[in-house]
Amino acid sequence: MSILNELAATIEARKGADPESSWTAKLLAKGPEKCAEKFGEEAVEAIIEAVKDDKAGLTTEAADVLYHLLVMLAARDVALEDVLAELARRQGISGISEKAARPKG
Repeated sequence: MSILNELAATIEARKGADPESSWTAKLLAKGPEKCAEKFGEEAVEAIIEAVKDDKAGLTTEAADVLYHLLVMLAARDVALEDVLAELARRQGISGISEKAARPKG
């Protein structure tokens, strides 16, 4: 089991936890919209570190992005395994071809 799978399982387990006892439970209790907002904030912070070419800062912010992505997915009941399956489906397909094949809308 990878660290991302372990983290996703921990986040899933925190869904019913007391928000006063867990940061993850507190985020989830605020609802999917707040989880998405927090993910966006962390993504922007990662972008800033990348632009500054701060490798240590980017590493830290990338970890925050991955954590908050998993929280956002959990808030909307999207399993990490489904995301990984989608990545596996795309493996070996040109990004240009894959994007062109997506439904328009």
